[in-house]
Amino acid sequence: MHNEFTAIVEKDGDLFIAYCAEVPGANGQGKTKEECLANLSEAISLILEDRRQDALRGIPDDATPEVVSVE
Repeated sequence: MHNEFTAIVEKDGDLFIAYCAEVPGANGQGKTKEECLANLSEAISLILEDRRQDALRGIPDDATPEVVSVE
C-alpha cells in the first residue's frame, strides 16, 4: 500500500526530530534528516498496522473483508 503523509521536521541540538500531523503519535528522530524520516516512516507503518488489526477484530463473523486501494 502506498500513501503519503506530511512530515514536520525540526532540528533539536544534534538531532533531527519529526512528527506526522495526520497520524497522531507518530514521530521519529535521527542524527541525519534521512534517518529521522526513515524512523518516522516506520512509526507510521506500525501505528497504521496496529489500528488495522484492532479494527478487524471487531467485524462480525458473517462480514466479508475486502481490500480498497487509495491513490
